[in-house]
Amino acid sequence: MYDYHHLRHVKEQSRSKRALWTTLILTAFFTVVEIVGGLMSNSLALLSDSAHMVSDVIALGLSMTAIYMATKQPNARYTFGYLRFEIIASFLNGLALCIIAVGIFIEGIRRFIHPEEIDLGLMLSIASIGLVVNLTLTIVLSRSMKEEDNLNVKSALWHFIGDLISSIGVIISAIVIYFTALSFFDPLVSLVIGGIIFTGGAKIVKESYLILMESVPEKFKLDEIRKAIAQVEGVEDVHEMHLWAVSSDHYSLTAHVFVDPNVQPFCIILAINETLQQNYGIEHSTIQMEHANIHPHGEYGKEFLRNKEEGKLH
Repeated sequence: MYDYHHLRHVKEQSRSKRALWTTLILTAFFTVVEIVGGLMSNSLALLSDSAHMVSDVIALGLSMTAIYMATKQPNARYTFGYLRFEIIASFLNGLALCIIAVGIFIEGIRRFIHPEEIDLGLMLSIASIGLVVNLTLTIVLSRSMKEEDNLNVKSALWHFIGDLISSIGVIISAIVIYFTALSFFDPLVSLVIGGIIFTGGAKIVKESYLILMESVPEKFKLDEIRKAIAQVEGVEDVHEMHLWAVSSDHYSLTAHVFVDPNVQPFCIILAINETLQQNYGIEHSTIQMEHANIHPHGEYGKEFLRNKEEGKLH
């Protein structure tokens, strides 16, 4: 039995789980419909949308796996549990969006050079059904996001925002081609769709990459937190400080502090933890208390002692 004290490194995401199951079932069904419709109508815009729908099914599968992994308890090997899988799934989803977008660009350019006939009636019918389905699924996932902050679900939501815009684009393309006979609108719309998909995918890749690289989350200012800790009675210096996100809303902080030996150390730790929890919502922190004469940290510690002796510390 392993003791991981005050913070459970698991996530219970019941709302997200229900939302993802609903979207997965509907998406899988409509993907088949759209692929068949795209092939029969010979519409690149519709086929590019169906390709995106295939990625949605894969993305939702990854997202569901991540949610179930996040409920597994930590163990001696994975002391943070399996929360980070949420970020890995998000990164893969974002990367898939970018790759699909590039494929759409390539095929769109080919269709510009070599235009093909399109069955406008079938194209418009499938796209209209897709609009209703994608609008419904986007609303379901958006509501889920309001209750449970989750980059994994956010990446899935971006897939459906792309689908929603794709459906609108395909409908507009079909109407324009019907009234103008300008068939190049089909690959043109597919390029616009590809651009939107790539933008969303790149954003998800960036966010998940920053978490995987254990960068300081954007919502925090490290220097501000350092100053807040330094203002705690008994703290003389803060160094070796690190702040990162294990998953999208699960933060950890570590820091070393030189302390006044005349102040009760347990009081210092308690005050630092309360400061982090109440002011910044950081519940998982590890603070190492040190005496500058015993843990000098090389030149840094020597400079600290010199400044302390000269009365330059505030």
